[in-house]
Amino acid sequence: MTISEEAALEAEVIDLRRALENAQRATARAKRRNEELVEAVYQAAKDASLVQPRVKVKPPKPQKKSKKQEVALIHLTDWQAGKVSVSYNTDVLRRRIDQMIDKVVHLTDIQRAHHPVNECVLVLGGDMVEGLTVFPGQIYEIGPHLFDQLFTVSSIIENCVNNLASHFTKIHVVCEYGNHGRIGRKGDMPSSDNVDRMAYKIAADRCTHLKNVTWQMSEDWYQIATIGNYKMLIVHGDEIPSFGGQTPSYSILRKVNAWATFMGFDDCMMGHFHTPMSLTMANGGRIWVSGSPESDNQYAKTFVAAVGKPSQRLMFVDPDKGRVTCEYVCWLD
Repeated sequence: MTISEEAALEAEVIDLRRALENAQRATARAKRRNEELVEAVYQAAKDASLVQPRVKVKPPKPQKKSKKQEVALIHLTDWQAGKVSVSYNTDVLRRRIDQMIDKVVHLTDIQRAHHPVNECVLVLGGDMVEGLTVFPGQIYEIGPHLFDQLFTVSSIIENCVNNLASHFTKIHVVCEYGNHGRIGRKGDMPSSDNVDRMAYKIAADRCTHLKNVTWQMSEDWYQIATIGNYKMLIVHGDEIPSFGGQTPSYSILRKVNAWATFMGFDDCMMGHFHTPMSLTMANGGRIWVSGSPESDNQYAKTFVAAVGKPSQRLMFVDPDKGRVTCEYVCWLD
């Protein structure tokens, strides 16, 4: 190699290094802008929530019957707050979740006629917000934007917990985030930097005065809900690929069976697919897929030719025998 070629190569390396440094600085600036934007939205929603007075709740007296008690297990998921369709918006969401809590109380009272049900586990399954840039064209299906979605979801969760706290002596809230809560397109930010998690944190901060309520949340893509001798794996469901928009029953079974070999749980619960269904695992455990309170999803109509009826799920667990004893799909249309 001649001296002139070496000089040209060295100059090229310098140019490439300079371009790389510029790209790294630009990436860092963009990341800071995203993080600052997310932090600003979160702080604004949190500050707005502080303006609202806290509700005083009186826990009920526990049932004292000779029979063994069971625990209510409530799965609220895929609210898609911010989505607007012919029959769905934020006001409809509020009414349907209020209806769901009324059904929980009514069905629990039916169970209590036979045995005590003093405690409940409330699972928040993710996709509580619609998000902003999850898929192309989404912006045309959204009414409230990120701030309003975050504030709405946190206030509805707080209302749910307040209502349940007046009917159960102990409530444990298990929080899992979904794909609609992510910031930007997939891979732009860490998956745990999620609007669902922000809403959960605001609601938890608003409920610190409720001494009979505990919260479970983390950066993990899954949670384990433990009820006595019973363990349930909680995932959102986006970890399982869907081909052609169909609910991938075989893929769900294969993935959950694989998880069961090393994660140690009895059953699994997920949302994401907006279609209530149940499957039986190889070890005899169950997989429950819960529906969504939304309706008239135009994407589902055009892409998969399906219209799910709005619903959420309620079950009852025997903590000693470690199994689900009763299950309800609560229709909300």
